[in-house]
Amino acid sequence: MKASQFLISTLKEAPADAEVVSHKLMMRAGLIKKLGAGIYNYMPMGLRVIRKVEAIVRDEMNRAGAVELSMPVVQPSELWQETGRFEKMGPELLRIKDRHGRDFVIQPTSEEVVTDIARQELRSYKQLPKNFYQIQTKFRDERRPRFGLMRGREFIMKDAYSFDRNPTAAKASYQVMAQAYRQIFDRFGLQYRAVAADSGAIGGDLSEEFQVIAATGEDAIVYCPTSSYAANMEKAEALAPAQVRGAATQTLTQTATPGQSTCQDVAAFLNVPLNTTVKSLVLATDTLNDAGEVVTSQVWLLLLRGDHDMNEVKVGKLPGFEGGFRFATGGEIDSHFGCKPGYLGPVNVKQPLKVVADRDVAVMSNWVCGANEVDFHHTGVNWARDLPEPDLVADIRNVVAGDASPDGQGVLAIERGIEVGHVFYLGTKYSQAMNATFLDENGKPQFMEMGCYGIGITRLPAAAIEQNHDAKGIIWPDAIAPFIVVICPIGMDRSAEVKAAAEQLYADLMAAGVDVILDDRGERPGAMFADWELIGVPHRVTIGDKGLKDGLVEYQNRRDPEATKVPAAEVLAFVKTKLGV
Repeated sequence: MKASQFLISTLKEAPADAEVVSHKLMMRAGLIKKLGAGIYNYMPMGLRVIRKVEAIVRDEMNRAGAVELSMPVVQPSELWQETGRFEKMGPELLRIKDRHGRDFVIQPTSEEVVTDIARQELRSYKQLPKNFYQIQTKFRDERRPRFGLMRGREFIMKDAYSFDRNPTAAKASYQVMAQAYRQIFDRFGLQYRAVAADSGAIGGDLSEEFQVIAATGEDAIVYCPTSSYAANMEKAEALAPAQVRGAATQTLTQTATPGQSTCQDVAAFLNVPLNTTVKSLVLATDTLNDAGEVVTSQVWLLLLRGDHDMNEVKVGKLPGFEGGFRFATGGEIDSHFGCKPGYLGPVNVKQPLKVVADRDVAVMSNWVCGANEVDFHHTGVNWARDLPEPDLVADIRNVVAGDASPDGQGVLAIERGIEVGHVFYLGTKYSQAMNATFLDENGKPQFMEMGCYGIGITRLPAAAIEQNHDAKGIIWPDAIAPFIVVICPIGMDRSAEVKAAAEQLYADLMAAGVDVILDDRGERPGAMFADWELIGVPHRVTIGDKGLKDGLVEYQNRRDPEATKVPAAEVLAFVKTKLGV
């Protein structure tokens, strides 16, 4: 490709609404153009990146035995009503009506449609296993789209769905996909981690997220540097402390703490370590009747160490919390504690309530907590002596760096990541809801066991930029760069020698199958170099009159601080060596 035939539309400044690095650089490099909130045109330069991502994904999915199809963006509501998701999914599901008043959805995902295909086409155990995948546009009506392609409303996703005879076969299909994903992300040339993830309401242990490592990532990734353990924050277990509870050596005392309503403030005021304080979180669970009306409510007090944070996913799995929970109302708090938040504690409550203590709190002695009176806290609190043992002891906190690794192989560290892929064992959640069965060896109908597997095709380039950039612009890995090599001739319009050398190298690289662009726009060197450094093409060859007189050209990798002089006669072989071709 020649630059004069292509569209290069770089900007010196990013739009004011661009917040994160990837959004700023994709806009400045002319990869995307905003059309509406969370909706972007994929410009020619950006589309080349997306197509390369798709090609790698498609290649590895095909290699793993998946079969490509394409399902409509607009889907009839009847299928979504079968699973109940038409009502349950909430406002992210964009619902529309056609001219006849019939309900449709703009697909955010395609479990319903693919299950409908499977129940029509896969009738016998002899047809299983099957894995169908598509690379298709999706739409989720995000409340606040932001960060460019990182959290847009319209996006491209690869979603795949496996169908198997039984759980054992389904788990084997899952492992095939998990391995295919590792090969895909290896080929992208990005630093990533595959981390154990929470399976949500579906349950089970087979769920992994693929996270591109980036300091600006929204997700916290927990891992052990001395083992293979890795999980997202929701999944990572905080092991029970090894120590036993110490003896009560302090007297329970109501201590004045005027204006100190947080554990941090109380610890500083009393000059005690933060980890000797206990925070009180008041939750409630509701029992509903068939009409969805609240019949009864149970108030719970959760106790965590002052330096720890509650993990809502873990709490949602506790006995009694399976149907969901909410934070207690002001009235519920007042009726049980007689005090406003900031000074709540488990000693001398006004009404009985269930107490859940985090594992660390359960072994604490002589601790500090609210006294259920404004401007006062209790010090010297001890289990059994001052209050009953908790109703439940459980892991309800986020892990922190330095915690023991659950595999016993070291301590945990935490880094930031951007989720770009997810593999998930579904079981029969959708096949049962939609009566997707096959006939087994005995001629009996059985529900198909399913898995689902997603990759954010358009999110991945943004994640790659968050990981790979500098002050000048983007630094693409070779595999997904819009062009792998750019030829920058200086004064091509004024020098026949430069023009000939540039055209010859361009033709030779094209013949070798290299994705190369020749910048024949006649731009000044500074402007030309700035464009390609911003766009992030990983390999650059500069050809100028002065160098040619000495038989030299210059090669520079996008990560190199300086250019390397190369004999003009050897530059083709030199570049091919750099590219590994």
